[in-house]
Amino acid sequence: MLLKIIAIFVTVPLLDLLVLLQVASYIGTLETIAIVILTGILGGSLAKMQGLKTLQKFREKTMLGETPSNPIMDGLMILLGAGLLLTPGFLTDIAGFLLLIPITRPILKKAISKYVNKKTKQGYIHIEKYP
Repeated sequence: MLLKIIAIFVTVPLLDLLVLLQVASYIGTLETIAIVILTGILGGSLAKMQGLKTLQKFREKTMLGETPSNPIMDGLMILLGAGLLLTPGFLTDIAGFLLLIPITRPILKKAISKYVNKKTKQGYIHIEKYP
């Protein structure tokens, strides 16, 4: 598992750098930098907007005495998406926007839940109830 994480942290930035260089060779360096800055600004405002909506849903669920599992999962995905958007590069920006956009988030959430359930059944993930 640790090797997979290390591979991701090495491979993704290299791929992002290659894509950035390729795009810069087609449209120019300044234009590429401008796009990276623009996606960062747009992503930051989208993350703030989605984060505030999710916080409101969290508060509503807790006020009703319900478990806020859906808003918690949304919040984690928004946080990860915002982090990816802070990383310069088109691949991480695409992944970040997919995590921030409310239309794509449920699809990703379903896939993550399916993966976690599978790993739990296989015994790789242990979930214990808190008293």
